[in-house]
Amino acid sequence: MNRRELLKRSAALGLTAAGSFSIPGAAAATLDAARESTTLNPLTPPANASIPVAFLISEGAVVIDFCGPWEVFERVYLPDRKLDAFSLYTVAETAAPITAGGGLKITPNYTIANAPAPKVIVIPAQSPASEATKAWIRNATKNTDVTMSVCTGAFVLASTGLLSGKSATTHHGAYVDLAMQYPDIHVQRGARFVESGNLASAGGLTSGMDLAFRVVERYFGRDVASQTASLLEYQGQGWLNPNSNSEFAGPIKQTANHPLCAVCGMEIDRSLPSTYKGKTYYFCVKEHKQIFDASPEQFAAK
Repeated sequence: MNRRELLKRSAALGLTAAGSFSIPGAAAATLDAARESTTLNPLTPPANASIPVAFLISEGAVVIDFCGPWEVFERVYLPDRKLDAFSLYTVAETAAPITAGGGLKITPNYTIANAPAPKVIVIPAQSPASEATKAWIRNATKNTDVTMSVCTGAFVLASTGLLSGKSATTHHGAYVDLAMQYPDIHVQRGARFVESGNLASAGGLTSGMDLAFRVVERYFGRDVASQTASLLEYQGQGWLNPNSNSEFAGPIKQTANHPLCAVCGMEIDRSLPSTYKGKTYYFCVKEHKQIFDASPEQFAAK
């Protein structure tokens, strides 16, 4: 599923009825809050068992969002332990195969009715969650060490109500959507990942790997996380610095020859124009055009 499709899915959940445009927390999020994420805040692994990690998937699940963290957890090597550090499995609402991004077919290991209790949950970008799936996330999270979203998987986690009043991030193309749909969430722009209690959210796509390395570090220390990154030939340092998405902390610059969406600042679809006070504006998805048309004065000054 590409970015535009993801935004369409999120918009379908009710963005056109979001009301006035405001992003409480998005502008107010500070670097100091993000820096707090870098404290060790250790987690205690079980002495004689693997850590169960549930990857929640549904139609359209973005492959790198869950396969990236999957590889990170799979590759953790602890020579003094007989069992794998992590036990990984997929979970879906039903046992029917799902079609992930690019047509990848996956048969879930478990359903929400019979999945083992996880200590870590990974929620990639995917289709909106059903009420049954949201109830499973809420119930399972009561006993998780970390429930983490990746990219616009933040919308699934937010839909459970668990992020209410907390800080979170998502793909930079969805900051505005997340803030409008969930105004009680403090959206942190430019964060590679954000941690809030046993909840965590990563930015777009590869950011999920950085958050996974961070989880490894919290369980087993920085040396183990670094060794895992080296084994994967992963050169990124984002897991050491949650502020490393600072490129996206402010609006993306546009030019007259390269206009961006008047609502979210992302690449446009030129078949979606609107005119306001003699100036033409463009949008990435029709839902953003509808939001603009309802209140153009809130966006035209950008």
